[in-house]
Amino acid sequence: MKLQCDVEVINRMLPTFGLKGKGKGTRAVLSIGKHVDKTTKRSSVCLLICTAKDRSGSKYKLKENIEKFFTWFVEEGKATVRLKEPAVDICLSKADANSLKNFLSAARLAHRGSDTDSLPLSTLTPVRARDVEKPKKKLTIMSKKDYPLTSNFPYSLEQLQVSYCMLSRVDMRMLSLKALRRLDLSNNHIKKLPATIGDLSCLAELVLHNNHLESFSEALCLSTLQRSLQHLDLSQNHLKVLPPQFCQLRELVNLKLDDNKLLRLPFRIGQLAKMRFLSAAHNQLTVLPGDFRKLSLENLDLFGNPFTQPNPLDHTIHLAFPLKLLELASRAVLNFRLAYGPHLIPFHLCHELEFAKFCDCGQACLNSYIQTSVNMNLHLVSHTVVLVDDMGGTEAPVQRHFCSLMCYCEFLDGCVQRGTR
Repeated sequence: MKLQCDVEVINRMLPTFGLKGKGKGTRAVLSIGKHVDKTTKRSSVCLLICTAKDRSGSKYKLKENIEKFFTWFVEEGKATVRLKEPAVDICLSKADANSLKNFLSAARLAHRGSDTDSLPLSTLTPVRARDVEKPKKKLTIMSKKDYPLTSNFPYSLEQLQVSYCMLSRVDMRMLSLKALRRLDLSNNHIKKLPATIGDLSCLAELVLHNNHLESFSEALCLSTLQRSLQHLDLSQNHLKVLPPQFCQLRELVNLKLDDNKLLRLPFRIGQLAKMRFLSAAHNQLTVLPGDFRKLSLENLDLFGNPFTQPNPLDHTIHLAFPLKLLELASRAVLNFRLAYGPHLIPFHLCHELEFAKFCDCGQACLNSYIQTSVNMNLHLVSHTVVLVDDMGGTEAPVQRHFCSLMCYCEFLDGCVQRGTR
């Protein structure tokens, strides 16, 4: 049984002499195995601790020699083993939590004197220099020949870039890197993202530039990425739509969607209140969702989209008279901010309520409304705006919804008054 982690061996007699430990661990390899005494020829199970300065290591007897285990923070990769003789505390940190648990179990069995045949013992030999190097936090692979096929990625990685390796899928070994904060898989051939990317709870930056992605799954939008993901680059892929749940990624600060085939942006994009940088140039956008007006950006790039020239008189009417009971009830729930959920109403109704439209008057409408679009100066939502077209324009059409003919007529009257000034 072997374990790689940081180790500090503290002599409990130090305080007696007015001294204390350094409080800082050293990278080490711990092994549990048989040691044969050259004089007595007797074998015993020992713990061997090897460091870069002492690759041959120091041995500690384990049988009936452990006073106590301190495992309060074992889930964080930390633990302490207190020995009787010598009077030292072996403090372990920066270990893989599962490996640490297995190691402590083996040490406990050795302390009890369990049959050595039942113990996962290792050979107590000096370690290689690379085994006691500091944990690697950053790894960049830029060619297929450098891609690891037989060895795992270092578990301690916080930044991983794998580009130009012709990957057609995400390597599942990457998804066990729980400390990963930045994952760059740009310039590959990835068509689909596994939902298990959402298990990377520390992931703040995901770069998927220049792949073959055709979708971004709902599962990813509803995963722990909601709380961690700040930078997302989906540019140069084959995306046509993003799921409505995409706007649950509310920690997003920087979103890149350039050079896709997007027909529309997510309906509730205004929920991305922390977003400051948005680029969706060279897509197939003809109109922006009404929620777009709620954004507060620093930089916006929508160049090269086939935006239509809006006319407030061109409208789509989805009004029914009288309003259906479902429409009236739904409007009441939203307008009076009543609590709802799958425990109170059917799930499909919850889904419809989540994506209701809102009239200029502030009232909600579900399936009964009038829809049109009007030009909006993009400087209203962004400090810096890249020109929308080669003509120097900074305006784009934005959808507007109205809950009644009265609200729509008032809107048209306002348009006429502004046009006559």
